[in-house]
Parts: sequence; structure tokens; C-alpha cells
Amino acid sequence: MTVDISNLIIATPVAVSSSNPVALELNGAEAIASYPSIVKVLSDGSIQFSAPTKGASSKSTHRTRCEWTETEEWTLASAQDHWNYQTMTLTKVNAAQKVVIAQMHVRGDDSPPVKVFWNKGNITLGFRRTYNQVDPVNSTLLKGVPLGGRFIVSIHTTSAGVVNVTAKYNGVSGSSGNLQLDSTWAPRVFEFHGGIYNQVDYTDTTPADDGSVCIISELSLIHR
Repeated sequence: MTVDISNLIIATPVAVSSSNPVALELNGAEAIASYPSIVKVLSDGSIQFSAPTKGASSKSTHRTRCEWTETEEWTLASAQDHWNYQTMTLTKVNAAQKVVIAQMHVRGDDSPPVKVFWNKGNITLGFRRTYNQVDPVNSTLLKGVPLGGRFIVSIHTTSAGVVNVTAKYNGVSGSSGNLQLDSTWAPRVFEFHGGIYNQVDYTDTTPADDGSVCIISELSLIHR
């Protein structure tokens, strides 16, 4: 299945310029054309994302990513259902063996309500019931998802703030069950993210070949 990222924004591990070390964000079609070593269309139409651990990051972190983001922000009440559905394969992972693979992110804040990880072969979840909650509640959705294994991860959120996160691999599935966001999230605006976001800080001694690579073979974003 061909994955279309032309209407998404891609956060890359490439610096804006030689004088500006902050991570470059650009349209998906531009990312494919300009940085094929980072964002590559494979022969079957899937998309490969690469994020070396040592690279450009946002102003607030020392962690690199190659991650897509929706361009249209939305509120819970803007549609009855909000879906982020990805079929993915993680083919390489950083030394910490931990990457964020999907998010329901809140605009203008560093504490999203939903963050999904591949963590040492398990799919795990961090959930914040309340806006600006300091620490998320962490849980494991699915164990035994190896490098090279194709899996599905989905985030479903309703207008009533009910969140359900699921993961499926090799005929086995796991679910968060229904998680309720409280009313503090109602006025906030969101966007879904996905791809790879390294959960390790780079330093001067980080090996050049450390990093993560994923293949996204299906991507569906629905608000209706």
C-alpha cells in the first residue's frame, strides 16, 4: 500500500542550517525529494524513516527524531472519532532500545496525553488523564514485538475524551482499554504524530552509527 505523507510535516534530524542547529521541519514531499537518506519511498510504496541518535533536535531536548505530524490541528469536539492508525516495522533501534512511535500531541505543550513507545521489544503507553499532569501513567500494551516484525499501532479518541490504544503483532493484540481524559483537555488543540523519536540524549561521544530506522507500510488519519 502506498503511504502518502505529502500533506504532513516531517520533523527531521537535519539542522535548519550551518548557523541554526535546530531540527528542520518540512513538508513530506519536500523531505522525500531533499533528504532521501532520511525519508525514503521504498519500492512497495512504504516510507522509511531514519533518525541517527546524533543529529539536530528541538530547542528543548537532545533527542533526535524522524516523525510525521498532522498539519491540521483539532479539538476533541471537532469530530466524533479521531484515529491514528499505522502499520510499522522497526528495523534498527538506538542503544537505549527505546523510541516513541506514535503520539496524540497537544499543541504548545511538552506533556502530551498519549505517547506510545517501542521499548526493548514491548509496545508501551504513557497516558496523562489531566492537562499538564507531571508524570504519565505507564502501561504495557503488547510484549514480544521484535526488530523486523511488522506490527500495528492505533490511537482512537472520541469527542467525549475516551482514548483506546491498541497494538497488534503476529496475530496477538493488546489494548489499553477505555481511558478517560478529564475536562481540562476540552479546550486544547491536538495533532497526531508518528514515526521514530529516539529516547536517548546524544552527546559528543555518541557513535555516528547509533540510531533508529522504521518502515511505515500503512498510515491512516481519520477525523469524522
